[in-house]
Amino acid sequence: MLLILILSFSEEQITAHPISIKGQFWVNGLTRNDVPSGQSSFESNIGYIPTFSLFKELSNNQLVDMEWAYRLDRTYFGVSLLHNKASHHRYWVRYSNDKLEARLGLQKIVFGPSQVLRSLSWFDTIDLRDPSGQTDGVEAFRLRWFPSNSLSLWSWAINNDQNTLSYGSRAELSNSTGEWGLTYHQDPSKSLQMVGLDNTPNFGSHNCLAIDYRYDGFIGFWNESALISSDRSEIIMATVGADYTIQIASGLLVMAEYMSISNKIDSDEPSQSYAALMASMPLGMVHQLMFISQFDLEENRSYNYLRWSSTYDHYSLNFILSISPGRADYNNLEESISKALAGFGTGLQFMFIYNH
Repeated sequence: MLLILILSFSEEQITAHPISIKGQFWVNGLTRNDVPSGQSSFESNIGYIPTFSLFKELSNNQLVDMEWAYRLDRTYFGVSLLHNKASHHRYWVRYSNDKLEARLGLQKIVFGPSQVLRSLSWFDTIDLRDPSGQTDGVEAFRLRWFPSNSLSLWSWAINNDQNTLSYGSRAELSNSTGEWGLTYHQDPSKSLQMVGLDNTPNFGSHNCLAIDYRYDGFIGFWNESALISSDRSEIIMATVGADYTIQIASGLLVMAEYMSISNKIDSDEPSQSYAALMASMPLGMVHQLMFISQFDLEENRSYNYLRWSSTYDHYSLNFILSISPGRADYNNLEESISKALAGFGTGLQFMFIYNH
């Protein structure tokens, strides 16, 4: 519907208002030593997200803008097409002034200070290991009000995959003690939903309550804690993390996070715990080296990721080495394990990204 609105502008209107046409193109190649029977050991992906933006400045620091983006994504095993995806990536219209922002449409909603083990990744798919930095969006109306420079109040209504509206709000406060966040969300959907790193099941309609905090001093410190409750289950997720920059060369950033998940389903109460370590260092003006190690403490598994990135004005080159458990290390039935190469065994990956 928003796309029709954008295209309905006459040529005179479009040329009269500032517009922006940009996009992201990527090519990705991956090979691993743990390959499903009968499949190629090489997986490739090519994609493009064109983005069209239009904005109009009004009087008294008011602005109306809109954005439309479409994602084209193809993945191959060897020369065989695995999937061909074409879908809307963003479409939204926004009004903003000095104190208020209202946005309607398919958009990104992200909050919380955690980097890898994110208890508050309720509406996004951000992954620090993804060089593209892309995330899925949600169909929503989001309102943000800024009563002062230190306080912001959010509210939203989201249309989920079952065409059920869910509602929520958030308050953010920044002062000398740190940055605080308090979030509430209510989802009346009756369908089974998966929560957390290991897709913990959540049954039926549920309420989410969370608090988060970040302090930047001699070290950076943060916490995310969330309670997700329904008639049958009660999930408690908590993340604590810290980072520090060691004065070596251009600065070595080290970060550690710990997450615990407790899930009470009927009379059963399984729990999971994870840890993550990250080290990142720029090498000159162009290159960067990043290492991430993630541990599943209950299952005694580790996932390791090393990336060398070279970033220029419009493009980047990314060389990635990853070491993960093999398919045989999982207790799942063979048919329930993903056929994709990513995430199993030792792999080498190259990703070229071009932004215009």
